[in-house]
Amino acid sequence: MSAAHAQQTMTPDLLWKLGRVSGLGISKDGKNVVYKVSTPSVEENKSSSKYFTVPVGGGKAVEVTDYKSLLNDKNVSPDGKYIAYHEEVKLAKVNGKDFYPELEKSDVQIYDGLDYRHWDTWNTGSYNHVFFRENKEGAKGTDLLANEPFDSPQKPFGGDEDYNWSPDGKSIVYVAKKKSGTEYAKSTNTDIYQYDIATGKTVNRTEKNPGYDTHPKFAPNGDLTWLQMKRDGYEADKNDIIVSHKGVDINLTSGWDGTVEDFKWSKDGKKVYFVAPVGGTKQLFEVNFPGLTKIAVSVKQLTDGVFDVAGIVDFVGDKAIVSRTDMNHAAELYSYDLKKKSWAQLTTVNKAIYDKLALSKIEKRIVNTTDGKKMTVWVILPPNFDPNKKYPTLLYCQGGPQSALSQFYSFRWNFQLMAAQGYVVVAPNRRGMPGHGVEWNEQISKDWGGQVMKDYLSAIDDVAKENYVDKSRLGCVGASYGGYSAFYLAGIHNKRFKTFIAHDGVFNLQSMYGTTEEVFFNHWDGGGAYWEKDNADAKRTYGEFNPINNVTKWDTPILIIQGGKDFRVPIGQGQEAFQAAQLLGIKSRFLYFPEENHWVLQPQNAMVWQREFFKWLKETL
Repeated sequence: MSAAHAQQTMTPDLLWKLGRVSGLGISKDGKNVVYKVSTPSVEENKSSSKYFTVPVGGGKAVEVTDYKSLLNDKNVSPDGKYIAYHEEVKLAKVNGKDFYPELEKSDVQIYDGLDYRHWDTWNTGSYNHVFFRENKEGAKGTDLLANEPFDSPQKPFGGDEDYNWSPDGKSIVYVAKKKSGTEYAKSTNTDIYQYDIATGKTVNRTEKNPGYDTHPKFAPNGDLTWLQMKRDGYEADKNDIIVSHKGVDINLTSGWDGTVEDFKWSKDGKKVYFVAPVGGTKQLFEVNFPGLTKIAVSVKQLTDGVFDVAGIVDFVGDKAIVSRTDMNHAAELYSYDLKKKSWAQLTTVNKAIYDKLALSKIEKRIVNTTDGKKMTVWVILPPNFDPNKKYPTLLYCQGGPQSALSQFYSFRWNFQLMAAQGYVVVAPNRRGMPGHGVEWNEQISKDWGGQVMKDYLSAIDDVAKENYVDKSRLGCVGASYGGYSAFYLAGIHNKRFKTFIAHDGVFNLQSMYGTTEEVFFNHWDGGGAYWEKDNADAKRTYGEFNPINNVTKWDTPILIIQGGKDFRVPIGQGQEAFQAAQLLGIKSRFLYFPEENHWVLQPQNAMVWQREFFKWLKETL
């Protein structure tokens, strides 16, 4: 059914019926793609998963139960003798009863340094450790980090991608930040360690690099390869592909003006394929591997279009199996023919729903900024768009602050859903976005309230010139740094906007510095601590760029959303903003999720979020 004849539009209920597709790998025989479909249930307030296979050339999907038997297990050593795994190990005393066993009903927690909580979890004195054991039932495991109070996999998001076997099965490499307490909270210096199975000795393979070293993998010839950021404390630094070849660390992407998200070696070891943001999308690239020869390193973009290559599953012959999304479609798996430059869709999990929907029109717009640059802006138009009508319009402010505003498909900040409710959405690739060169990406650090705010206003002012925009009904919405943006713009927008929505946004940069868990972020992006009176960057951050200093200029309704378990932007930020709005007499509402973190993950909470989001817009816009 064509979009023109479709009658339905996206609703929150339909959004939460979509299956969420994840590629797991290629079957051992090389004939099938194995994937998972997770489907949330609002009624049961949880998700369930099913597993399927589909031929690599396309065809009918088949549900499977024992999917693990179809795949090669990366955690089994190449010779099959050992298996690697990870589990938590209790190493440090934290709870009152750890120190005073006779007071077993006490619930006090005692800390001597920072890193006492991270993301949404308090430090209980337990650490993730990598183990290996013989590949047989009942075998005893060996702890690679025995008695070391460090995490591998890294918390909060690390999994078994943080460790890998060497091709000869004689060693395991793993990622760890071997710092504790306050030093841990101040640094991004993760390293890649290599543990020798025979000797039990560990070597730091990236000791000289002070920034992030992650994603350890081995080339077909056995060369250790990883992603590297150079500067300590900068979590959004340029991410490069490093290959350790014959004692020399070769940076394959140093001369390329972009940042890598994930990579995979070609089977013949001559190329590395990777995903990276570019021009408001994410695409598949390749870079040749010259070894120590004088052959030039060349990065090539392989795919192009109004979509995101969201991840690489694997390669089969000349075909890349990838996950792909766009603003109208959740992730599905595709095959991309590297020679023919052609696409084939392998999964159609959500086709039945999308076939009944009128889809949004996505337009890419180039806007001139106040400093003479060209800025990519996505404009999402309502389904069945009529240019002769006038539509309320939302400025969407991306979080991060250095995260790509690409053709992603969010289950919360869903542009298709917003447009389907009759709103035009303006989503600018403002300063700080990767995909437009390293300089553009870095310009937001220490300048949160500077050029980036001008970029936002340039975008909304430019689109508002269109006859289809109702200039009297403009709104501004965003989360995290996007929530900060809403708070900041509320004090300087000069009556452009009729309503604001800020989710887990930074409202008071001083109290944020005093309560957030990853201090390195504030040191880098804010320029230092708020008490550093002689620090020009810090004075600007905590003075001119602090939303609290413009709060007396607030004159517009605002919805403030806050997660109770958000330790990145802690609860006080939302409370302070709501209290200020209420005491200033501004129409405001506080939407509080006690059990959610920086995101909203539980289906019923997510449904309340959507209903309150659009209820507020209906009331105020």
